[in-house]
Amino acid sequence: MAESNFVDYVKIYCRSGKGGRGSMHMHRAKYVPNGGPDGGDGGRGGDIILRGNRNYWTLLHLKYDRHAFAGHGGNGSKNKSYGKDGEDKIIEVPCGTVVYNAETGAYICDVTEHGQEVVLLKGGRGGLGNWRFRTATRQAPRFAQPGEPMQELTIIMELKLLADVGLVGFPNAGKSTLLSAVSSARPKIANYPFTTLEPNLGIVSYRDGKSFVMADIPGIIEGASEGKGLGLRFLRHIERNSLLLFMVPGDTDDIRHEYEVLLNELATFNPEMLDKQRVLAITKSDMLDEELIGMLEENLPEDLPHVFISSLTGMGISQLKDILWVALNSESNKLTSITQDDTLVHRPKDINKLQQELREMGEDEEIEFIDDWDDEDEEFEELEDFEYEDEDEE
Repeated sequence: MAESNFVDYVKIYCRSGKGGRGSMHMHRAKYVPNGGPDGGDGGRGGDIILRGNRNYWTLLHLKYDRHAFAGHGGNGSKNKSYGKDGEDKIIEVPCGTVVYNAETGAYICDVTEHGQEVVLLKGGRGGLGNWRFRTATRQAPRFAQPGEPMQELTIIMELKLLADVGLVGFPNAGKSTLLSAVSSARPKIANYPFTTLEPNLGIVSYRDGKSFVMADIPGIIEGASEGKGLGLRFLRHIERNSLLLFMVPGDTDDIRHEYEVLLNELATFNPEMLDKQRVLAITKSDMLDEELIGMLEENLPEDLPHVFISSLTGMGISQLKDILWVALNSESNKLTSITQDDTLVHRPKDINKLQQELREMGEDEEIEFIDDWDDEDEEFEELEDFEYEDEDEE
């Protein structure tokens, strides 16, 4: 079976550049006795920078590029010449990428907007040349600063899809069918559970050229928050959704109970999900008559917008779009989004479960460190630049 192109979890090794050393050079020219110090400063090392890019929607481009190296700073030289600054290493990531320390599980940063840049590792500062240390009483300093060392870090990048509406339901509830009916997305559809093995995004067209993004994630089963089924792997993709659309088939024995089970799994995974707006859609309603629909409505959760739909016949689809659009643009939803942006708290990963998580995601192998810096390649000045001149004997 071909490997999926959807990659939402990678571990990479990052290393910033080290600063170049300052030069300890004395000016020498014909007919210029005691020329004095003229050693220049070393260049700074390059930074490791994360940049959000809306043209990416997966971390596939980083799966086979596990080393991110920034350039080292050049050494200072004579005539007060500065060393060349090291080249920054910019890592393009999709919007919604969260970064953790792979060794401690600590949260580092979050990239959510296109063009947003986060300096992950700072490059070392360049050392000062001996020209910087001249004084009235020390006119010929014969020392210079070395550059600051590089920084190293192994990180975990975790993608959480950004969408307006997230579809939540048990396997075979009709989530993929709905996405294909209201958008141009073409997810795999079949008559067996867990047809969807990776998230899918679709742009839902509304009236007057308006639209919103809908995300379909693999089906949730009871105990998913404890790792059953596909477990926690895809639950994080609906953490950022503004609205949750719960989907329960109309032929279910107890629609209310199934909705409460789904709600409990989300609350166990992240209690903050209960603050999101929710809509209930009863799918496959083309098999129900008016009398049965009336009986089912009596047992549905109170104070929860609901609609009976059929993706096959188009029943209730327009009404569903209206309900979603009104909910997305309500004042309470806008206020919640602003509040979450200002007070969003990322929980660090449990260090006791981190290794198990890495094994499940296939990222438990140690990344081999490749040192591309060879001390023998450094361009040292001539040996005479480091020697003291003999003092005149009295």
